[in-house]
Amino acid sequence: QLQLVESGGGYVQPGGSLRLSCVASGFTFNYYTIAWFRQAPGKEREGVSCLSTSDGSTYYTDSVKGRFTISRGNAKSTVWLQMNSLQPEDTAIYYCAATGSTYYGLLFSEYDYWGQGTQVTVSS
Repeated sequence: QLQLVESGGGYVQPGGSLRLSCVASGFTFNYYTIAWFRQAPGKEREGVSCLSTSDGSTYYTDSVKGRFTISRGNAKSTVWLQMNSLQPEDTAIYYCAATGSTYYGLLFSEYDYWGQGTQVTVSS
């Protein structure tokens, strides 16, 4: 059974950092596009970043460029999201998603597998 499990969320003050991890079980991330989405209370799910494991391409939504970094771990079933300079508007549940199609982008409808989410709270 294919599963994604996120971890690393928590509570942090503005300006702080967190690193989220997404671990796959039942498959490895070879030839997948892996993405991070987030959903704040009362808001729609928003694409944050994606990574193509085929060629290493990465993409970020404008609001996180220069602050967040998506990367793949040496263990091929792990993807990280390093989040620096966190702000209160980054507060949300963060979800990892994967698709085995050739899709590369941040439309959530294109992703087949989802984790359960991890809460990130940025507050003073």
